Amino acid sequence: MICENHTRVTEFILLGFTNHPKMQVALFILFLAIYTVTLLGNFLIVTVTSVDPTLQTPMYFFLRNLSLLEVCFTLVVVPKMLVDLVSPRKIISFVGCGTQMYFFFLFGSSECFLLSMMAYDRFVAICNPLRYSVIMNRSLCWWMAMGSWMSGVPVSMLQTAWMMALPFCGPNAVDHFFCDGPPVLKLVTVDTTIYEMQALASTLLFIMFPFSLILVSYTRIIITILRMSSATGRQKAFSTCSSHLIVVSLFYGTASLTYLRPKSNQSPESKKLVSLSYTVITPMLNPIIYSLRNNEVKGAAKRTITQKVLQKLDVF
Repeated sequence: MICENHTRVTEFILLGFTNHPKMQVALFILFLAIYTVTLLGNFLIVTVTSVDPTLQTPMYFFLRNLSLLEVCFTLVVVPKMLVDLVSPRKIISFVGCGTQMYFFFLFGSSECFLLSMMAYDRFVAICNPLRYSVIMNRSLCWWMAMGSWMSGVPVSMLQTAWMMALPFCGPNAVDHFFCDGPPVLKLVTVDTTIYEMQALASTLLFIMFPFSLILVSYTRIIITILRMSSATGRQKAFSTCSSHLIVVSLFYGTASLTYLRPKSNQSPESKKLVSLSYTVITPMLNPIIYSLRNNEVKGAAKRTITQKVLQKLDVF
């Protein structure tokens, strides 16, 4: 489509949270601290699950992939957000906006499927423990992880290419802190009903389909646990699933509030807060949840840190 009598938009202005200088500095310090904790926590999970011999199981293989995915997910949004908080001009190019949107959709979709793969892993471990090592073999785990990482490529490419091909001929101020689909779509100068229907169908597919797999897995898990005669066995089985359930609740709860809630019930401010929770807060909480609720991860982290400290002492 051609923008008649108007110049096509070549850059967008991200309005962010506030224009108050002191508030921007305070938010910059807060978000920088959160981002630092996020990177340290997730890289710690990646390190300990890679080097500790006791954590070389499918469960921790998927946890390592989740942490890597969280690092990539936050890398798409947070650095640009931090720069904008201390920059007088919160500008992002048209191509940069499309690139950010593509990778945001990609990693978001990948996390949906990776969480469902982790649920399947727990299902096999609890409901079919005798065949767990046979079913969840190394080859299958790698294929499941690769499938999760690549699952969002087609829909992310389609949605981003379709949206960025729409005519942007008027306002260019995005009332958000990054290039998310709905706030950018508001700037399109033609009717977007067809695109919105396609986007909703894709969202339902890439949020609800993996979520349905998680529900089925945990329904079977709960039934199996309730049939256990040993109270200790039930407690142990629940403890291996609790961290994953908390992470799933945080991710899907906030994503559903953003993308499945009627537009009439959303204000720009509330959307920003909800988006902030799954782009900034949840990636920080995930390694904390897995570390605090998992004795094996805590033990491996202590061993890894102690080993590194001793190695440095030996050097000196």
